[in-house]
Amino acid sequence: MSAVIVLVLGLAAMALGYFIYSKFIAEKVLKLSRDFVTPAHEFEDGVDFVPTNRYVLWGHHFTSVAGAAPIVGPAIAVIWGWVPAFLWVIFGTIFFAGVHDAGAIWASVRNKAKSVGALTGEVVGTRARSIFMIVIFLLLLMVNAVFAVVIAGLMMKFPSAVIPVWGAILVALVIGQLIYRRIIGLGLVSVIGVVALYALIGIGPAVPIQMPTEVGVLSGQAVWILLLFGYAAIASLLPVWMLLQPRDYINGLQLFIGLIILYGALALLNPDIVAPGFNSDVPEGTPSLFPLLFVTIACGAISGFHGLVSSGTTSKQLDRETDVRFVGYFGAVGEGMLALGSILAATAGFATLGDWQAMYDAFGKGGVNAFVEGGAFIIHNGIGLPQATAATLLTVMAALFAGTTMDTGLRLQRYIFQEWGEIYDQPWMKKPAVATLLAVLSCLVLAFGAGADGSGGLIIWPLFGTTNQLLAGLTLLVVTVMLMRNHRPVYYTLIPLVFLLIVTVLALLAQLKSFFVAGNYFLLALDIVVLIASVLVAMECASALKRLRHEVRGEAP
Repeated sequence: MSAVIVLVLGLAAMALGYFIYSKFIAEKVLKLSRDFVTPAHEFEDGVDFVPTNRYVLWGHHFTSVAGAAPIVGPAIAVIWGWVPAFLWVIFGTIFFAGVHDAGAIWASVRNKAKSVGALTGEVVGTRARSIFMIVIFLLLLMVNAVFAVVIAGLMMKFPSAVIPVWGAILVALVIGQLIYRRIIGLGLVSVIGVVALYALIGIGPAVPIQMPTEVGVLSGQAVWILLLFGYAAIASLLPVWMLLQPRDYINGLQLFIGLIILYGALALLNPDIVAPGFNSDVPEGTPSLFPLLFVTIACGAISGFHGLVSSGTTSKQLDRETDVRFVGYFGAVGEGMLALGSILAATAGFATLGDWQAMYDAFGKGGVNAFVEGGAFIIHNGIGLPQATAATLLTVMAALFAGTTMDTGLRLQRYIFQEWGEIYDQPWMKKPAVATLLAVLSCLVLAFGAGADGSGGLIIWPLFGTTNQLLAGLTLLVVTVMLMRNHRPVYYTLIPLVFLLIVTVLALLAQLKSFFVAGNYFLLALDIVVLIASVLVAMECASALKRLRHEVRGEAP
């Protein structure tokens, strides 16, 4: 199969999803109003609540949700064959992710920009809120701890990426001032930011910065992790316009340029996909395609983390409610495009089937390495860019996206601690500096709890997919309840909700067996916790929807 044909089919389907299906959702289901006063205007404070140009806000939303996960997940899932991964990414983006992201922003905006966790207590019940907050906390712990390890590992392995990764922060600070103070127009600012970012990518290989393997009693990777959390703590306290927005916006533009380069090279090279469409010869120990495909590819099809970003930071910056369609739904489309690029790089970026099988000799293999190596092969042979430069480009892309997700993730974790302070009447916990410190310390305990190299977060990463999809189901539950209360059609959120709960429970049961056989009792215990949460969520879903149906009909429960 020609990779170009698959690319065209995928992009065409997502384009139809945005121009037709998202318009239907915006006008007939959510009924977005241009006249509604958004929380960004109602509570404008210049720090968290800031009315923002929809293109800049799209950049924040998109790059915050499009971390390393939409690269890693699809590049692992192709071990079952490229067809199932492709179909789940395309249909998931159109009918699941876009509706989920847009719905989460709308629900939060209509409730004073409350996070989806706090909102659950109001629209569903306090029990559901308690479950939700636990799931959210676990997910943010995974994201922040693991992405710090991913970025640190990339900088240790590719010292040429250090200058671009850290230099992008300085570029963002300058861009933030230019945008916020309206010194020059957004178009020129965009050009300046992109040129500066790619100049840093060009400088990186010429000025590599290699962290020593050992720095005192710490490993070099551990030092990078501590520096990353120090930076993220400061970033989480700064006004969103100063660093978060411009960093995400420039990275969003960078991604589209990177995808254009990758897609352009694909079009010129027109390689065949060497991986099988359906792989019947999977390595020993590979779990079954169903239901694991639907949790292995979370980001890129539908992801609960998106709901946290949508209701945690994006809703506080929305200028007009009608921007929900572009920011939320098209943000999900952007991530779907990245996942599609990852699938093609990991299946068409190898010379032979044997080369591909050598990369995928066990379940969990592939990931970032398959994306970088396969993508570099395509770019080198397609447009003639040196393979080392192409690899640096893709490595920096992955690191920058992981970094923006970590920035937002730590800010969201700070919000969680502040919300707990509000719920349990603990004024000290509501202070931003204290909440940030608690967020950082909890991540560091996880990261360094299993060793001095700071990679402890990787221990619980196998549960990321199931936890993520459980969170997505909870978010869809909140949106569904709000739609029902407002006498709106609910099937467009209810069907994805039911599907996610089913595959999540089945995946947790499958993982439960594998953890027990492997003797991994720590993950076994955590799996049981998440499984119990899934069952409780399903029961809360049924109870809330049944109760609300009777209320709407004016019947006694």
